[in-house]
Amino acid sequence: MKTMQVQVSAMAHGGEALARHEGKVVFVPYVLPGEEVLVELTEERARYSRARPIEIIAPSPDRIEPRCQHFGTCGGCQWQHIVYERQATLREEILQSQLTRIAHLPDMSVERTLVAAEPWNYRNHVQLHLDEDGRPGFIAAEGRGVVPIAECHIMHPLLWDAFSALEIDFPDLERLSLRAGIATGERMLILETAGHTAPGIEVDLPISCVLLLRDGTPVTYVGDSYVTETLAGRSLRISAASFFQVHTSQAEQLLATVEKYANPQEDDVLLDLYCGVGTFGLYLSDKVAQVIGIDSSEPAIEDARFNAEGMANIRYLQGSAEDVLPSIEEAIDLVILDPPRQGVSKEALAALSSLAPSRVVYVSCDPATLARDTGRMIQAGYELVEVQPVDMFPQTYHIEAVALLRPSSQ
Repeated sequence: MKTMQVQVSAMAHGGEALARHEGKVVFVPYVLPGEEVLVELTEERARYSRARPIEIIAPSPDRIEPRCQHFGTCGGCQWQHIVYERQATLREEILQSQLTRIAHLPDMSVERTLVAAEPWNYRNHVQLHLDEDGRPGFIAAEGRGVVPIAECHIMHPLLWDAFSALEIDFPDLERLSLRAGIATGERMLILETAGHTAPGIEVDLPISCVLLLRDGTPVTYVGDSYVTETLAGRSLRISAASFFQVHTSQAEQLLATVEKYANPQEDDVLLDLYCGVGTFGLYLSDKVAQVIGIDSSEPAIEDARFNAEGMANIRYLQGSAEDVLPSIEEAIDLVILDPPRQGVSKEALAALSSLAPSRVVYVSCDPATLARDTGRMIQAGYELVEVQPVDMFPQTYHIEAVALLRPSSQ
């Protein structure tokens, strides 16, 4: 294969860094801006190439030794070779780049990243696959195959202890997940199989076990079908198929940022879109007049209703944003939306804009779709006021950010 020497100029969205050779963009993983690197081409296209680093000729002062023996082969982490302080500024640079390139906002400044006090051993939820020999691990960095793991430095100890104690012997097992309530210590093992038969599992720890059928139906055969987490003093039930933030302590910073941008008023009607188990709406429910939560996930809506039991000013609607938003009859003052990685559809954004809220707080886990949706909101008459990165995913390229949008006429 062809080798060449390149100067790395920036970090690209998606985990790779960006260099140029003879005028063509070259994407290279596991390197840093400012580094001079000898690389080997692995893929060549008309407009760009991909390469793997062979030798770091001039390393960045921000380069450190990765903690994990699997780094570089396991796809779970991409940035363990970068000192944590630099990871934070890279998030800001990538977010700024996406807003400039996609939303055409070159002058929009990004706030300093709210870093994690716990940049290691933080994940409260992991999804594992099995290799050909039935050993659990993560999808390989190149996207093909499974890397069985002997250590993991981003799993919370509650999960690692459960993982280490697992003994699985079941050929039809396709995937398994581990989940924990960090504040409560509750743990859950979630199994997904090719059929409807529960595999034989041995684990020498107190843990709930749930079989998740192909249609998403949970079958509990040990313990409960959920874990309980405590966040900002509130107890939340989180079922096997429901979404919840993976970094519990950073979720507190996320809540505080959302509240700051939302600026809730006692007569506000708050629309909590993609509400999940109700995290944001419940947190702000005592500061507004009414909360309306919407989510397409039936398990998440059931959790949200359970979590809001006894609270008269909250109601939850199950269905897609596109289908439910046009049925909203209330005058909406404030919207908080936390969509999945693919962002918000054009139809949902159009329906949202027609409600004419005075504040929209967009919680995003993908800067490219945040920039795309921001551009569409700008076309609908809104302006981007501020963007705050919150590091929910240390050691990885994933970027969580909170954006505040208001009508441009305000």
